[in-house]
Amino acid sequence: QVQLVESGGGLVQAGGSLRLSCEASGRTVSNRAMGWFRQAPGKEREFVGAISWSGSNTNYADSVKGRATISRDNAKNAVYLQMSSLKAEDTAVYYCAAGGLFASSTWRTYEYWGQGTQVTVSS
Repeated sequence: QVQLVESGGGLVQAGGSLRLSCEASGRTVSNRAMGWFRQAPGKEREFVGAISWSGSNTNYADSVKGRATISRDNAKNAVYLQMSSLKAEDTAVYYCAAGGLFASSTWRTYEYWGQGTQVTVSS
């Protein structure tokens, strides 16, 4: 089993930036792709971005492309989401997920999910 714990969320002003972290325990995630998803109240879960197991490929939603960067540190069993130029519409609970090999945007690809961290962007 893999346990994922996100951190780094909070309240940030529009135009600001933040870095979310996701640390895995239980088993290594170095052989799994990692994804970030988000869900705003009343909305469906939305893909944000993903990184392949090797870190050589990334994939981003159009809504965050150019503002988001995903990286991973397999030695630390962790993945990060750096976001800048934050907008009110980025407000959501952000989840990290692990599964598959490739940077998939499909949530069903991912086997393991964290509990999420709240990001609130004030305008």
